[in-house]
Amino acid sequence: MVTKDMIEGRFEGRLAFAQRVRDALACAAEEGWPAVIVSDASFEDWPWREREVLDLLNAWAKNGRHFTMLATRYDVVQRDHARFVMWRKTWSHLIDCRVCALADPVDFPSALWSPHWAIQRFDSRLSTGVADGSAERRVALKELLDERLRVSAPGFPATTLGL
Repeated sequence: MVTKDMIEGRFEGRLAFAQRVRDALACAAEEGWPAVIVSDASFEDWPWREREVLDLLNAWAKNGRHFTMLATRYDVVQRDHARFVMWRKTWSHLIDCRVCALADPVDFPSALWSPHWAIQRFDSRLSTGVADGSAERRVALKELLDERLRVSAPGFPATTLGL
């Protein structure tokens, strides 16, 4: 069993970041986190393509839960993360995907937030950041994400209707 205490602290590198995301989703499923917000310019190096991650998301997804995804673009997700795209279609009633198309990808927050715990990358290129459950970090990150959400628009639809 993964606990938040086991995954707190600084991290460096893409593998360490991806493991923090897996561990966070395991905690979310085990502890029943009601909401998760993920934010990244493109989600290029997030582990959305992995079967294990989708199993964790399936274990977490239940009525009353909400998953918000915020990006500057979703083309990488749609092209490289087919499993996640299918999960998004299945659970579209729990997921709100938002886009900030005019935002600078270099300055866009890369983070996973919940009311209980957060991961924040300060440098996406080097994948350096911190993971913890401190109230101060969670509040500051939530304010940053809320500001981006206020200027976002719907994006990455679950289905595409054609005529």
